[in-house]
Amino acid sequence: MTAIRLYPPLFEEGKNTEFLHSGRTLSVTQSPRDNSVAVFATNAAVDSKAPRSSKEKYSEPNDIYTASTDSIPTSERRLFLTETSVVFASLQDFKNNQREQDSRLGRSEQVSQVLIKHAVDYVKLVMESWAQASKPVRRMQPLRYDANHYRALYTCVSLFVVLYLPEAGFDDAPVGEELMEWLNTHFIEPSSEEGDHLSSQDNPWQDESFWPYFTRSVLRGFSKASLFLLTTLSRHPSEHLQNVAQHLAPLLSSHPRIVQFSSERDFVIALRRWKERVKSLRLELDRVPEDAREDGFENWWKPFSNIVGILEGRLEVIQNICIDLNADWKEVCAAWSIFVNHRLRRQDLPEVVNQILESMPPDPTDLEDMIHVALFRGETMEALAYAAGLDVWLAAHWVDLMDAIDLLNTPVSDDSVISLRDQYILSYADYLHSDPALWRMTVAYMCSCGPIGREQADQVLLRVPISLNLSTSDNDAARLGGVPTALRAVIETCHEYGRESVRRMVCTIAARNSLQQRDYGLAVSYATSAENWTWLGRIVDAVLAEYIEHGPEVFARSVAAVAPSLQELRAHPGADGVFTHRLMFAVRYAEFHQRRLSGDLQEAALDILTMFNEDLAPKTWWGVLLCDAVDLIRNNDLMLYSSSGAVELLKRLEEVHIGASQGSGDAYLSILMMSMGGSSDAAALQRLKSARLCLAKYYAKCTMVAGGRDIRGSRVGIIGM
Repeated sequence: MTAIRLYPPLFEEGKNTEFLHSGRTLSVTQSPRDNSVAVFATNAAVDSKAPRSSKEKYSEPNDIYTASTDSIPTSERRLFLTETSVVFASLQDFKNNQREQDSRLGRSEQVSQVLIKHAVDYVKLVMESWAQASKPVRRMQPLRYDANHYRALYTCVSLFVVLYLPEAGFDDAPVGEELMEWLNTHFIEPSSEEGDHLSSQDNPWQDESFWPYFTRSVLRGFSKASLFLLTTLSRHPSEHLQNVAQHLAPLLSSHPRIVQFSSERDFVIALRRWKERVKSLRLELDRVPEDAREDGFENWWKPFSNIVGILEGRLEVIQNICIDLNADWKEVCAAWSIFVNHRLRRQDLPEVVNQILESMPPDPTDLEDMIHVALFRGETMEALAYAAGLDVWLAAHWVDLMDAIDLLNTPVSDDSVISLRDQYILSYADYLHSDPALWRMTVAYMCSCGPIGREQADQVLLRVPISLNLSTSDNDAARLGGVPTALRAVIETCHEYGRESVRRMVCTIAARNSLQQRDYGLAVSYATSAENWTWLGRIVDAVLAEYIEHGPEVFARSVAAVAPSLQELRAHPGADGVFTHRLMFAVRYAEFHQRRLSGDLQEAALDILTMFNEDLAPKTWWGVLLCDAVDLIRNNDLMLYSSSGAVELLKRLEEVHIGASQGSGDAYLSILMMSMGGSSDAAALQRLKSARLCLAKYYAKCTMVAGGRDIRGSRVGIIGM
């Protein structure tokens, strides 16, 4: 359980009873955006049996403490996580493609090569992070993990590659050379400083570090360093040492290594012959008289004998040497595979390591060392557990590779709904969730973990902060149909991982936010993309409400923003016809007002008749349209409607009057009443009566027109004849 310590303290130590009696308790709220929490004091539930003081409500303001279960990654850590996520994504693509071709990811040579490549990519990235963290430079912020942490990751990941991802065809090959190379790469002994120190001396054997350096050089297979020291022994005062040193030199330079041979048989033959020469050296060394084994400084014979013992492959000698040199079990294991049993295979390592650990146990407090032990033993489950303690990144990427090469062997039981692989990767994704900026990576890892992971990814996608308050440069893009960067990224991610339902929900949220900002063009676009026709209807209603609240000019501008979406909407196969029809009405009604405001009254009058004849106008808007039509002909000498047009308007007006008188006033008069400032049914009907009188007079005027002349004898143009 994670302990959260509040600073400054909410109450002093020992004051918890007073805190409870104040009527307060602690509350914790999880953030939906990341894995942070807010801790604060609230009023406790009142217990009827509690003391009176505890029943009192505490109303004083309290501080709110924020905390996170994981530290937000620093810049260098975020770079490392991002770079390795690219390798992870590439590996998932490969595995998905392979599974489409075959239900099981086989270990063909091609598959092995791809898995090895990705694992080596992890090794390289860890090594680069180690190198960067090791640089003595001034930093803007302290490192989240120091160089030693990345060094430990480097040793673990590279050892995993050595032991579990051999090249195709080398699964059963001797592993000694690779183990020794790994040991010499990551645990460098002896140091180059020691070698420089000895080479600068005339009589290096007089230095106390001579024989330890010489012995370790032989143990590690550094023949050049060993031969250099042997040449200095030609000046040694002991002729016996000079003699055996001359015989040792060719043995070190000609030590057969399996990498030098094309076949294991040739290597075994060469090694057998070399071993015979080592036996000869041992016989010669044993013939050195007891009193000649001292050189005036120390007993040279014993360390020299130990070196020959290494070449002979005597395990007890190698172990004693490693203990004296303060080496550990890893060095014994690597030397075993070179000098004791050159045929040691990967599958033989657990038995060998267990034998070594009996006398040279690992450090249980050192996670890195415990991981190495688990890997050598083939205990992948333990290795994963220790890796999670060292760095959740390591466990997540290891378990993914282990799953690909069938190392887990832990099928999902009936009691479990999630695999071991997914458990570790989702734990890592939860760690990534501590940084909201890494949400795309979080989603990528979650979506690789089956239905449960994808459901968790959905929740992350739904909570990505999306601001529709665009910058100046983004506003131009928005007018051209663009979308905010964050929203575009969320939509692209939904497409990438097939989260269609989430994409629609996100677009619906964007439509709602755009509607709140009265950006109707984007709102319609988002609602259409979400295929949320209910929200499209709300947007259209909001656009029409602009006419009622702000008048025809603002209404026309608002419709101009949504008009470009009409053609796309009409072509959409799933579009709801009701809402599309309503949007068409809004566009046509806006065109009417634009023509009216520009003085094109005849076209404006034609728009009114068209909206009625094509049934574009909802009945709730009939009263408004009829009043608009009357306003056109009132105080205007032009004959804008023919008699048939006037009759059509009178018929619509009569239907409104009858419907209102029969109790359906809301269905016909609601919009008209709102446009009149929220007046009553009676006021709306009175206005319609005035409109009917005006239309009746206009119709009478139409009937008095003969031969194209009005009652004054002037020529007129008549629409609708």
